[in-house]
Amino acid sequence: MISRRDFLQVGMAASAIVGGSGFGNWARLAAQQTLTQDQLLQFDTFGNVSLIHVTDIHAQMKPIFFREPSVNLGVGENLGAVPHVTGADFRKLYGIADGSPSHYALSSGDFAALADMYGRVGGLDRVSTVINAIRADRPDALLLDGGDTWHGSYTCYHTQGQDMVNVMNALKPDAMTFHWEFTLGSERVAELVESLPFAALGQNIFDAEWDEPVLDLFPPYTFFERGGVKIAVIGQAFPYMPIANPRWMFPEYSFGIRDENMAAMVEEVRAEGAECVVVLSHNGFDVDKKMAGIVPGIDVILSGHTHDALPEPVLVGETIIVPSGSNGKFVSRIDLDIRDGRMMGWKHKLIPVFSDVIQPDPEVTAVIDAERAPYEDTLKEVIGTSDTTLYRRGNFNGTWDDLICDALLSERDAEIALSPGVRWGPSVVPGQEITREDIWNVTSMTYGEAYRTEFTGEFLKVVLEDVADNIFNPDPFFQQGGDMVRTGGLGYKIEVSKPQGERISNMTLLSTGEPIDPAKNYVVAGWASVNEGTEGPQIWDVVESHIKKIGTVSLEPNNSVEVVT
Repeated sequence: MISRRDFLQVGMAASAIVGGSGFGNWARLAAQQTLTQDQLLQFDTFGNVSLIHVTDIHAQMKPIFFREPSVNLGVGENLGAVPHVTGADFRKLYGIADGSPSHYALSSGDFAALADMYGRVGGLDRVSTVINAIRADRPDALLLDGGDTWHGSYTCYHTQGQDMVNVMNALKPDAMTFHWEFTLGSERVAELVESLPFAALGQNIFDAEWDEPVLDLFPPYTFFERGGVKIAVIGQAFPYMPIANPRWMFPEYSFGIRDENMAAMVEEVRAEGAECVVVLSHNGFDVDKKMAGIVPGIDVILSGHTHDALPEPVLVGETIIVPSGSNGKFVSRIDLDIRDGRMMGWKHKLIPVFSDVIQPDPEVTAVIDAERAPYEDTLKEVIGTSDTTLYRRGNFNGTWDDLICDALLSERDAEIALSPGVRWGPSVVPGQEITREDIWNVTSMTYGEAYRTEFTGEFLKVVLEDVADNIFNPDPFFQQGGDMVRTGGLGYKIEVSKPQGERISNMTLLSTGEPIDPAKNYVVAGWASVNEGTEGPQIWDVVESHIKKIGTVSLEPNNSVEVVT
């Protein structure tokens, strides 16, 4: 992989640009300076092909707050490598000034104060404005959606994804791939895919019975002619669907990384004349890095799933890997210079969607408002307020999940609570009212039942060990989880670098301070079980009931997990 020093030297070599990022112009603005839309969208057009990448929108149509993680640990070869650098270390790495717009957009520090200064981010009508500006400059730019689009909100749940399909159609994508979309159920996914006016791609979506590609719904790739260049876009859906999500919702399909098939697809499109190969991926960043190292011939990987936002792409050999954040917070533009079937150079810009700076596209605003109108009163109902920043991201805990665990302990009369380590969900800043929409934005899914059961202490350790290996296995191809399962009422020590089965120790029942007894049963409440037939109230109702009772959310720092790296 090219070193950071060499990368910067290459990026600044104006006389013979091989690659470069336009991030710096807004990154170093002082906090007191005023951002403008022109500054955010400024780009010196380069080459003959433009790619526009959005990913992991999670049904967030309106502007939101979104706090980046303060803890994002890498293991094995990715220890200390981006995106596993956060906070002040991240800002130092990229030369980001404290208090600047990029500090707010890309780093978690001083989040509440900077949120008050810079406001909300995202909003698909603002995203549309960014896309329209790029298309005005490069009319044949390709817009590629990395998936996790039809999931994550009240309206998406109640319309079974139709609201997001309608709004995204207004943005006119050229192709997409998939993950959480499949939790709508395979029948609904097929219905929506058949209605799309653009390509639905997945080289790794196979028929589970026959182990063959599902070509009628999810072709592995599609071709585009842009700027006199034949471009192949290959789709890579989330590989671990049956592990991370309920297999019974999509029993017809199998997934997997299928890197050998990916290599075959790259060879196939090259044989058919592709001069540029783009992989639209929902693998996750570390998986994409490993895949780029073992599958030759990929020019660009547009990376999704792990919600990483980096101001500069990462190079693996000659492959450019571009992560573009989540929740509509960023849009990536990548310009390529393709000549004689080879990529001669590239330019990139990660564009932050500051919703108070970028003017909304009125046509898309109208589509969004029409989709939300039947639900507006329900969405806006105030349930409580928060004195605490509520956020989800982080390897081990987040305050939204602390609140969810508190609700499970209280409302379900449990000793221990478990909340899945999913990455999606906007933030709430101190003093903000908590609406029903806010609760749904962090709980909405098609299997949200809040179960109540009994686990032995031994089984609890098995659960924690299993999830920990999904996250911290040193081989990225075995990293099948999100973040660590969140726990309420339970403390433990985790030694990240130890092997599977040996990471978790010092498990403690917080209510008594007693060690967890492997032979004893404990009453456990949780949600998002992948088991079919799980019973219990919906998690959003559990959380709403809890917040109504306490009125104002005020959370103490959570120090229940001792992390040893």
